[in-house]
Amino acid sequence: MLSQEPAISSCKENTLPSRENAPDSSEKSTMLPRGNLSEERMKSTIPPQPAADFLNVEIGGPAAEGIIHSTESFGAVDGPGIRFLIFLQGCRMRCRYCHNPDTWSMTGGERKTVGQLLDKAERYRTYWRETGGITVSGGEAMLQPEFVTALFEEAHRRGIHTALDTAGEPFRRSEPAFSIFRRLVAATDLVLLDIKHIDPEEHRSLTGHDNRNILDFARYLAEQKVPVWIRYVLVPGINDDTETLRATRAFLDTLTNVEQVDILPYHTLGIYKWEELGYTYTLGDVPPPDEETINRAREILCR
Repeated sequence: MLSQEPAISSCKENTLPSRENAPDSSEKSTMLPRGNLSEERMKSTIPPQPAADFLNVEIGGPAAEGIIHSTESFGAVDGPGIRFLIFLQGCRMRCRYCHNPDTWSMTGGERKTVGQLLDKAERYRTYWRETGGITVSGGEAMLQPEFVTALFEEAHRRGIHTALDTAGEPFRRSEPAFSIFRRLVAATDLVLLDIKHIDPEEHRSLTGHDNRNILDFARYLAEQKVPVWIRYVLVPGINDDTETLRATRAFLDTLTNVEQVDILPYHTLGIYKWEELGYTYTLGDVPPPDEETINRAREILCR
């Protein structure tokens, strides 16, 4: 049983290379663009967001199929221990600092079954020891909720720990979606939840969506006592000011299930993907946060 106080067991700045926290090698700039990116400019620089609620996937046990972007065998910063990482295809948000815009499309990827993925994952099981397992990310993993549910339920039958890396954007408490999400959450051992900005309008400027259902997903996870690691990408001039950080901490104080807060310094290693896809990257002049900024964020978010 979790304590009624927020149980932050650790708060770390992740610096290992990964899809969300690889170190930045670009030259720092003194320009710090701040404020909203207009909807007109947003639409002109990135592809439109799909209207469909979920990707159409087949459901049911080991034969269930999902649309997979890629997998990685040895994830070290995507949950406890060594993890087998499964990145799903498709995302409705258009984050201005996204490192993997190639995962946005709903039509790319490769179909794989639950059985195929878990059989592949278990080849590396000896490296997991007692703490490892699988982590499903994206794209946005919750756009394929029935598939991830089938994957996690079969993983539990095989004794495999499950972690969900998500921004929570698809979540809602209205039916029929809510029944699907309840079953998914019941099969999830740990959620790595991205909090991109605490203010709904600033969040919309940053991602194309407000954050109301995302914060509600965080509350639902607390109601269900599902352990959560918060992931906060610290972007200078966007979400690193004291007011925003304190508001984020105040929200976390309302939750009873937060075990860890990871501060992920912004970097620009994904810009080349935007260029290859013909998209305009609007944060190119934003430098990585300096040590003072990171330490201030740690002091506020980890108090």
